[in-house]
This record gives sequence, C-alpha cells and structure tokens, in this order.
Amino acid sequence: MKGLAPLFLGIFGTFAFSWVGLTVIPNWQIGHLNPQSDEEGTDIYPLPQSGMVTRGARVYAANGCNYCHSEQVRAEYAGADIERKWGDRRSAPRDYIFERPVLLGKMRMGQDLANIGARAPKEEESPSPTGGASPAPQGAAASPGAVASAKGASPPPAISPSPVTAAATSPGAIASKPPTSPGPASPPPSKSPAAAAAAPSPSAPWPEQTAGLPPMYSAAWHHVHLYSPRSINLDSNMPSYRFLYQTRRISDARSSDALQLTGSDAPPEGWEIVPTYDAKCLVAYMMALNQSHPLKDVRSAGAPAAASPAASASPAPGGQPAK
Repeated sequence: MKGLAPLFLGIFGTFAFSWVGLTVIPNWQIGHLNPQSDEEGTDIYPLPQSGMVTRGARVYAANGCNYCHSEQVRAEYAGADIERKWGDRRSAPRDYIFERPVLLGKMRMGQDLANIGARAPKEEESPSPTGGASPAPQGAAASPGAVASAKGASPPPAISPSPVTAAATSPGAIASKPPTSPGPASPPPSKSPAAAAAAPSPSAPWPEQTAGLPPMYSAAWHHVHLYSPRSINLDSNMPSYRFLYQTRRISDARSSDALQLTGSDAPPEGWEIVPTYDAKCLVAYMMALNQSHPLKDVRSAGAPAAASPAASASPAPGGQPAK
C-alpha cells in the first residue's frame, strides 16, 4: 500500500507536466494573437472569412481532403516547401487565428495548399467559364505553338542576328525558316499575365496546361479538377468528387457555372454539368487559402534580396514582397 501513493503521484505528475507543457504554455504564448495591421490600421491580416468559405472548410474536412493535403509551409531548415514555391515564407500561428478547426493536414500525397489561392490568375485575366466555343485564351496559354498561331499578326521574336523584315512576318515566311520558329523547348517570350499565369512553374505538379481547360488554379479549373482529376493529370490518384456536381438539361442557354469538360468527361449534347452549392463553397475555401501576406515576425524568402545596395539606396521599401 505504501508504494501506491508514490506511483499515483508519479503518474499524475507526468500527465500534469505534459498537459502544462503542451497545452497551457503554448496557449499562453500564442493563444491570444490579434490580426496584424500597419500604422494606419488599413492593411489588416488575416481577416475573418465569409460564410461560403467557412462552409467550404467543413466540406473540405468532411471529404477527407486534409488526409492528403497539408496547409502548412515549413521553414527552410525543416524542408523544401519554400524551394518548391509553395510559399514565400513559413506558416506562422497568426495565419490560423480565424480557422476553427485548423486543417494542418495529415500527410502530403498531394501538394501543400496553404497558398493555393495566391496562385490563381487575376480575376480580369480569367476567361468566363460560359459557352462551349473553343477557349482561345486557354489554348494560347497551353502550348507555345498555340501562342504563336494566336499572335500571327504580330512580328515573331527575332532570335537570329538577321533583321526581321516585313516578309518574315507572314505565315509562309515563318514556316520557311525553321531555325527562327520557337520549338517546344524554347517557348516565345510573352509578357501577357494570362500566359504567365498558365505557364508551368516549379510549384505546379503538372508540366504544362492542358489545351481546352480553364487557366490553372482558377475557380473554373478547380471545378474541373474536382470533377475529373485525371483529365488534368493522368497519373493522379486523387478521387473524383462527382457527387458534388449535377448533370442537367440545358433549357434556354448554357449556365455560366457549367464545367468546361472535354473528351469522355463532356456531357451529352444538350446537357451540362454544374457545381452544387457545396462544390462552390469548397472552391471558395481553396481560393481563400493565401498566406502570402508578409508578417513582421516571420522572415520571407525574398528578404535577403531587398538588402542589395540598390534597394538600400531607396528611402523606404517599395511595397510588399512579390507573391
């Protein structure tokens, strides 16, 4: 009987110290964080999300998305997340103060989604998902050949020392000069934001954009990816979430929310596939995942570049680090 009291006290003390160290102290340190703001109180981060985003987080968790995707960019010393362009800085506790629960993830069978919303093309650059006609912006951004054909009226890039003449701008002249035509390994330089948004990057798990699909990481692209993952990546092991979409007959005109599907995934003539409200909320949640805002207590990956002599000569920082 004398040995039971010390045993009980030892077990109780072990659990008590563990609870204090893992729960009480972290909650005391980071449990009362507030959003960060500038001196004027205008640039506030993070902000509470809308009702659709909150419902989308529930749909995300209910379908087990957090078992294959994480939402936490690790520091440079702990992994290669920043090198993969999954974020410009590591995730911090302040990024999650409005999330209940915090969906940090279980494993990474897919890429990290902490900044998936930051990779979306600009809203004005994203074509509308309406209509069944051939999407010229998507096709132009999909392949270098399509870009060259879509810009047939403009002079081709001069990659030879000979000057570009007026005759060289004609399609026949371009076809007669194979060395001057850009091949697949050397796409023509383009400053278009739409082409830059759809261009392959180290963060993209797919080598290039498939022709006929919406711009990569746009809302319409997410719907196609959820409905038919293997239409974007043939090697994808992601399950299809077709139960979040409904097939209906086109009454008067094609819906603006109808999915841009090709091949065997396309619905029969006179029918369309549209997202349900849960699918719209899920995409809204993923589009809201954005931790690219710089934090004062976290160093961004681009911070050392700002310490160059040219940057130090300026009286003040030029703005936020690029996303």
